[in-house]
Amino acid sequence: MKLIASFQVDHTKIVPGIFVSRRDKTVGGCITTFDIRMKRPNIEPAVHPNAMHTIEHVVATYLRNSDFKEHVVYWGPMGCLTGCYFITNTEHEIQPREIAKLMRDAFRYMADYEGEVPGATPVNCGNYLLHDLPMAKWEAAAFLARKWKFTYPKAERVKVAGGRTFFDA
Repeated sequence: MKLIASFQVDHTKIVPGIFVSRRDKTVGGCITTFDIRMKRPNIEPAVHPNAMHTIEHVVATYLRNSDFKEHVVYWGPMGCLTGCYFITNTEHEIQPREIAKLMRDAFRYMADYEGEVPGATPVNCGNYLLHDLPMAKWEAAAFLARKWKFTYPKAERVKVAGGRTFFDA
């Protein structure tokens, strides 16, 4: 099988930022998957699942109520818990720097959030007890304090004898 785009990124070099993970052309538009990377993979501790779940709820609520709401397809955590995926549907190929202000506003909202976590009830959530608002606020503030990059470091594949490409995953 072909190696998917998110596995073609050199995770030993990736740093916090906003990156285009994937683009899919559609009739009349473009679906873009953004990698909102909060942590350095395999170097920094991942975001705790409870905090990430809270970030998912609060930031998703913010995004789906923002001026950008018509373009939001999905917001949710990466399995590795080093960031989130943000999927958009726009008329043009939106660039990471174009959504940087939206992400800063969303994470500022998260960092300053007070009150009950939206949707954190047994009726609205499949694991409503898996939340940690204080830690989610801390993680959001930490992400905001970082200098963000906007271009992925591509993984270089090793060439072996005969010019064949070595795939280690």
